[in-house]
Amino acid sequence: MAEIQNVGVVGCGLMGHGIAQVAAQAGYEVVVREVDQATLDKGLGKIDKQLARAVERGKAEQADADGVRARIRGTLDYADLSPCDLVIEAITEDLELKRAMWREVDGIAKDDAYFATNTSSLPVIAQAAATSRPERFLGLHFFNPAQVMKLVEVIRCVTTSDEAFGVGVEFTQTIGKIGVQTRDSAGFIVNRLLVPYLLDGMRAYEEGVGTITEIDEAMKAGAGHPMGPLTLSDFVGLDTLGSICDVLFDEFREKRFARPPILRKMLAAGWYGRKSGIGFYDYSGEAPAENPGLVR
Repeated sequence: MAEIQNVGVVGCGLMGHGIAQVAAQAGYEVVVREVDQATLDKGLGKIDKQLARAVERGKAEQADADGVRARIRGTLDYADLSPCDLVIEAITEDLELKRAMWREVDGIAKDDAYFATNTSSLPVIAQAAATSRPERFLGLHFFNPAQVMKLVEVIRCVTTSDEAFGVGVEFTQTIGKIGVQTRDSAGFIVNRLLVPYLLDGMRAYEEGVGTITEIDEAMKAGAGHPMGPLTLSDFVGLDTLGSICDVLFDEFREKRFARPPILRKMLAAGWYGRKSGIGFYDYSGEAPAENPGLVR
C-alpha cells in the first residue's frame, strides 16, 4: 500500500478548510489551494477559529493546535501541489469546473499521486476520465462540518484500481473517520436517501401539512433527528441541494428527486439558507425565525 505523507486540498471553502484541518490533525503535511487570497484567508481563518475554540474548551493543548496549523500551507499556485501524494478536490459542485481543475492538476502532480473528489452527487468517473490516471482516482465524500462529522463515503468508480481504493479506505481510517464503501451511483448512499426526505419536507410545507417550525419540531421529537428537514436544508445550502436534485433527477427521472416549486422560487430569490442569511428561516436576528416571505 502506498504511503501518504503530503495531502493537497483544492478549495478552502465550506468543505475544503475542514478537510485540510482533519488531515493536518492526523499528522499529514497539507497544502490547500484557492483561487484568490481573500477566499484563502477566509478559509484559513476558519481553521484558526476552530483550533482556538478547541484550546479554549480544553479539548487540545496550545502546542498541539500550533502544530496542526503549522502543517497547513495555503497557496494560490497549482504548482505547490506537485509534492502531494493525495490530492482531494473540494470546489464548487459543477462538473465542468471540476474537470477543468483536474486537467490542470493532472499536468502538475507527480505520476504516482492519487486523486479524490469530494463531490456529493456527481459521477466520479466523469472526473476520473478527465485525467491521465483514472485508475488512481476515487471519491472521498466528507460531510459538513468535516471536523465533526464522522462519515466519509469511499467511492469506487469503474476505473478505480484496488490499490487506489485501498489507499482511500486507509486514509479515512488514519484521520479518524468511518469510511463506508460504496459505488459510483448518483447520490451515493446518504444523498440518495436523504435528499428525497428533505424535498418531502418542503412539499409537506407547500401542501399545508404544517408550518416550517411544526414540520421541523415533529421530525426532531418524533424521529429523533437532531435537525428537522427544513433546518437541515438551510444548513446544507439550498443552492447545493438544488444542484444535487438536478443530478439525481437526470440519473433516475423520478419525481421524488425533482426540485419542488418552493425550492425553485427560493433559489430565484437568492435565498440559499444559512450561507445567505435567509432560507426557510431568517438568520438575521438573535435566533432563527421563520422566513416572513414564506409564511402564509
